[in-house]
Amino acid sequence: MKRSAITVSLLSLGLLLGCRSEDGGEAARFITPEIGSNAYSGEPLSMKIDPGTPGFDSVVYYVDSTRVVSKTDSAVVSVDTKGMRMGSRLLTAKIYRGGSAEEVTSNVVLKPASGPENIGYEVVRVYPHDTSSYTQGLEFHEGIFYESDGENGGSSIRKVAVSGKVLEKVDQEREIFAEGLTVIGDKVIQLTWQNRFGLVWDKNRLKVLGQFPYQSSIEGWGLTHDDQRLYKSDGSNMIYFLNRDTYREEGFLEVYSHAGPVEQLNELEFIDGKIYANVYLTDKIVIIDPQTGAVTGEIDLSGLYPADERNPGADVLNGIAYDAGSKALYVTGKKWDKLFHIRLKR
Repeated sequence: MKRSAITVSLLSLGLLLGCRSEDGGEAARFITPEIGSNAYSGEPLSMKIDPGTPGFDSVVYYVDSTRVVSKTDSAVVSVDTKGMRMGSRLLTAKIYRGGSAEEVTSNVVLKPASGPENIGYEVVRVYPHDTSSYTQGLEFHEGIFYESDGENGGSSIRKVAVSGKVLEKVDQEREIFAEGLTVIGDKVIQLTWQNRFGLVWDKNRLKVLGQFPYQSSIEGWGLTHDDQRLYKSDGSNMIYFLNRDTYREEGFLEVYSHAGPVEQLNELEFIDGKIYANVYLTDKIVIIDPQTGAVTGEIDLSGLYPADERNPGADVLNGIAYDAGSKALYVTGKKWDKLFHIRLKR
């Protein structure tokens, strides 16, 4: 789902279709920035147009749909990028002549200006973990873990004690490949991978109350929430906003580090105002600003449980849970025999 690439292609096509305005004069165009240029958060973004046909009343500049500045000449304008979302940002200049307006566009790809903070950790304690669980989602709530175990023909949802004992387990239909989950009030919201719907469970009885369809994000990977919305990953660099009550999509973020888009976002957890995300097939957790999509921190867990030391059948790191009361952070992996309580060192 490379929306930035689609935007660049469409804008490029628009720039190539002729170079004269409807009245036969020279068409306006962006001189800077060139389409698809990189820009960096916190650094000024310069825009300059060639108005084409001489003489105009004013030009109004927009970033996406937000008006940022109005000018009566074609001098360079500078826009503050602080707080803008990462990824492809559409730039528009509307040039007014009399009662008519001509519109020209460009775009930039906005990235963080610097690399993420490298955050260390220490192991506080190690607990057993059920090796039959291909962990897709993990959440700590009211003293126990809720865990989503996903495989074709073998998915389940579980309540698990900190000791590793499975307190309750409900096997799911064979066609369901369970993915991430999160607990909101008396409900557990659980994703499926490619079934294109999510499930709503009664938290106390572990009974399905209903389901909801996906929209633009056709796959389900990770799920978490804050006080306003749910956040859903689909294996790309996108995080989608879901309504807490209807579970319908209401927007999205593109997640970028200074090096570019961060793909394969998987299991999610919301901790102290930031989204923590497993990056699939790696031993890394990235920390994401939910307002901008910028990766602000990275935790390298490659030394936590090296692949050559893991139990037979163990797969990749996946599973993040947080106890807000005690500030305990827990991580595990797919079919791991261990669950780690770790403390971050900043």
